[in-house]
Amino acid sequence: MKNGILLFIFLILYSVGISQDIKAIQGIFNELKQRDSLLFSLGYNLCDTTQFRNLISDDFEFYHDKGGFLNSKEAFIQSIPNLCKMNYRATRVLVKGSLEVFPLYNNGLLYGAVQNGIHEFYGEEVGKPKYLTSTAKFTHVWILESGNWKLKRILSFDHEVPLGNK
Repeated sequence: MKNGILLFIFLILYSVGISQDIKAIQGIFNELKQRDSLLFSLGYNLCDTTQFRNLISDDFEFYHDKGGFLNSKEAFIQSIPNLCKMNYRATRVLVKGSLEVFPLYNNGLLYGAVQNGIHEFYGEEVGKPKYLTSTAKFTHVWILESGNWKLKRILSFDHEVPLGNK
């Protein structure tokens, strides 16, 4: 009987701990999903480099399976206007339900998170309907710097081009 009561108390405390962990992870997920939206919906899709300056770490690296490697925040930001030409604009859409977030801890303290997902890229040209240019996977490493989430590493890979666009 005594062991049964102890087991019951343990299970209650354990489930409360799990519930708190789930809430914490959900909070991190929501925060980074919002930052992803700022980065892409405003920054990338609208060519607003202010978003990149606010969200990207000064110690930034970008790895792209087709476009190569950039090892500076400034080089990455300078590449964005190339996507926003007069007659062409690239846009990015996060594939619904693909986003995952995995918190990173050091001795029990949250210091960052890994964010994975799938995104689609579209081309928009004057006088033409929007068209899919590629689908790719991404991994973002977000780090807490002075209490703010900053994007430190991007891996953009497994780009697939639709058959009609090859």
